[in-house]
Amino acid sequence: MTVVAIGTESAPAGPAGPAGSATPTDAGGRGVGPLLRAWREQRRMSQLELALRADSSARHVSFVETGRSRPSEDMVLRLAEQLDVPVRERNALLLAAGYAPRFPQTPLDDPALDALRSGLERLLQGYEPYPALVMDARYDVVAANRGIAMLLEGVPESLLTQPLNAMRLTLHPQGLAPRIRNLREWRDHLLAQMERQIALYRSKPLRELYEEVAAYPVAHTEPAGEPSEPVPYFALPMRIEHEGRILSFISSVATFNTPMDVTVAELAVETFLPADPATAKYLRDLTD
Repeated sequence: MTVVAIGTESAPAGPAGPAGSATPTDAGGRGVGPLLRAWREQRRMSQLELALRADSSARHVSFVETGRSRPSEDMVLRLAEQLDVPVRERNALLLAAGYAPRFPQTPLDDPALDALRSGLERLLQGYEPYPALVMDARYDVVAANRGIAMLLEGVPESLLTQPLNAMRLTLHPQGLAPRIRNLREWRDHLLAQMERQIALYRSKPLRELYEEVAAYPVAHTEPAGEPSEPVPYFALPMRIEHEGRILSFISSVATFNTPMDVTVAELAVETFLPADPATAKYLRDLTD
């Protein structure tokens, strides 16, 4: 995938994802039953509720969880679907039940994903001059456009080595943090977002990243000041300084519907929409 040259090494071939994650499906040899029970308890769902959603019975779900009954491959997938188990972990559940993995994990540079890469490139380029990037499940940057490169101007090379990590770049005291004028609010928003992801994926690498970035000292920033004209923000903006100007962005994250591949399931596209007319005009002027 074409990536704007914002690092010092070549971009990774594909997402790392939460490999080696400490999830319920890591308990090798325990069988599928305890693993499904762990996911059900994580989702705070009763056996009866799960059974009704999966068109089964509470008795059968109980037998599966205790190992008294071996679920069919279809039942494993139905239960995993209702429990919103990530695609990577559905493969692990199938293996624990004695079945082959259902979902492939195709490297992002594989020819089979040519259409996906081309589509993402067009999306990123079409969004310019506004910033946009593609991340994997651990917030490592897979691709980015020139709007992101603009925001990273002045970031030390030590933070721009591959794989670039969006959370580290944003919250590190030598990264974007000193330029974010509402850092405490934006930091709280990002940490809460990571907590939700950890609850979903139970990923050890993601937890380690969270602990790292949460421990960064909070850089002192000057008050953002008020825009020349009041702006009715419709969502929490990131207010960041660029060449003496304060730019305001609203972040939006999109994922793929019903993915059939682990790699695709763990990709997310984050776009930054100008939150006020002054920011939009400034970015347009840069490209004129």
